[in-house]
Amino acid sequence: MAIHKLYIDEFDEIDYELIAIHTSLEDYRLAYFINQKLPIILNKCKEEIQITTKNGETYFSKYKYENLKEEVCWSLIQNKNEITVQDKSKETNLFTNSVLEISTNVYFLPEFKKVDYFLKVENAEETIELIINNINTIDRVSTVYKVETDKIKSKNNLIF
Repeated sequence: MAIHKLYIDEFDEIDYELIAIHTSLEDYRLAYFINQKLPIILNKCKEEIQITTKNGETYFSKYKYENLKEEVCWSLIQNKNEITVQDKSKETNLFTNSVLEISTNVYFLPEFKKVDYFLKVENAEETIELIINNINTIDRVSTVYKVETDKIKSKNNLIF
């Protein structure tokens, strides 16, 4: 009987590029402008990406383009969202019956708090430099750059 061993390192390959986008545009407008600049058609996904934190759970919007023939997949992911939690105070005072709402910012990739959106590109024909240059021509996009995958601590969030 032959024994076949699998090593964990075989599954640890990174087969995508990640681009950080700094902009004041809404997600649907950014997706529209990216569709104009690049040969893709990003569509909003019905299922959003759910992240659970100690403050509660939140959902991040996702736009996706997929070409099954060429095994190409592009995903535009929102990085910032806000959770509103109701805090009932246990103190006895004038405002005992009032409910206090606390808003907390939650990030898809917490180590990149200043990034507004991420574009995850899998098996693209275009070079990453060409993609970055095309996105950088969009008005109201301030900065676009490639994220080094070894700097990402929360890589599990990118599995969806």
